[in-house]
Amino acid sequence: MNMKILGALGALALLAACSSDEATNAAATGAGGSGGLAGSAGLGAVRPGSQEDLVANVGDRVFFDTDSSQVRGDGRGTLERQAAWLARYPQVAVLVEGHADERGTREYNLALGQRRANSARDLLVANGVSGQRVQTISYGKDRPAALGSDEASWAQNRRAVTVVR
Repeated sequence: MNMKILGALGALALLAACSSDEATNAAATGAGGSGGLAGSAGLGAVRPGSQEDLVANVGDRVFFDTDSSQVRGDGRGTLERQAAWLARYPQVAVLVEGHADERGTREYNLALGQRRANSARDLLVANGVSGQRVQTISYGKDRPAALGSDEASWAQNRRAVTVVR
């Protein structure tokens, strides 16, 4: 009898540990961009000017079309919000990481990732961020956000991610 109760309690604990909410999922994927306050989104206390603050309130990534380093319209809005966020936190420096999907050679994807990082950096600078606060790096196809060999995965991997340093 005691084993059945312990088993039921264990199963309940596992189910509770597996629960999630939309705000937590958005923070984990870097979706952000809601524009709301992090505390009101159920994320708890987020330190202003931190990576978590950037992700929760602005969004940390922009996406690109295949074989392109031109920032899309939806990405421009994210980068403009990032520039405004950086204006509020002048002590913060960032690294913009350029990424590519798995297709193409390593050399091609490293170059494409660098062009993507530079495009995002250029828009941040054009929106008033000092170029000295923004460094870039390319990871090419070496750090995929989504595993898989399909368009949905590739679309998530064609990105530039802003990281607080």
